[in-house]
Amino acid sequence: MSAPTARPAWYALEHGSWRDYLTLLHPPYTAWHLSYVVIGGCLAPTVAWGRLGAAVLAFGLAVGVGAHALDELRGRPLGTAIPSPVLASLSAVAIAGACAIGVVGALAFEPWLVALVPVGLFLVLAYNLELLGGRFHSDLWFGLAWGGFPVICGYAAVAGTLDAAAFLAAAFAVL
Repeated sequence: MSAPTARPAWYALEHGSWRDYLTLLHPPYTAWHLSYVVIGGCLAPTVAWGRLGAAVLAFGLAVGVGAHALDELRGRPLGTAIPSPVLASLSAVAIAGACAIGVVGALAFEPWLVALVPVGLFLVLAYNLELLGGRFHSDLWFGLAWGGFPVICGYAAVAGTLDAAAFLAAAFAVL
C-alpha cells in the first residue's frame, strides 16, 4: 500500500479524472460566496425565487467554474491534471454563460442591472489573472469581488433596486 500524498487543500480529493474537476470547484468556498448572493436576494422586500436562482446560477458559473479554472490555469495551486486548453475553455464558457444570464435577466427585469455585468467580468478577470501586477489580487479586492459584489447583485436581481440594507449587508460581506 502506498503512502497518501499531501493534498493542496483540505477538501481536495485524490488526483485523477473526475476528482480533479470536483476539486477545481472548491466546493466549500464556492458555497460560501454563493451564500452572499442568497443573503442579498433574501434581504429584498419580496423574494423572487426565479431571479434569485438565476443570480446564484450566474455566480456559480462565474466564480465556481470560471474563476477557479482561471486560478488553476494561472499557477496550478491544486495541482490538477486538467489540461490547460480545457481549463481555458471551462473558464471562457462559464464566464460567458454567467454574463449571458446577467444580460438576459437585466433586459427581462430591470435594464439598468446590465451595468453590473461588466463590473463582474472585470472583477473575475482582474482578480484571478492578477492584472496590473496583482493590484486586484488582495484581501480588499477579495472581499469586494467575492463578498460585497455578490450581495449587491443578489439584492439587485431580486428587488430591481438598491437601498441601505443592500449596502450594509455588502459592507458586512466585504469585512
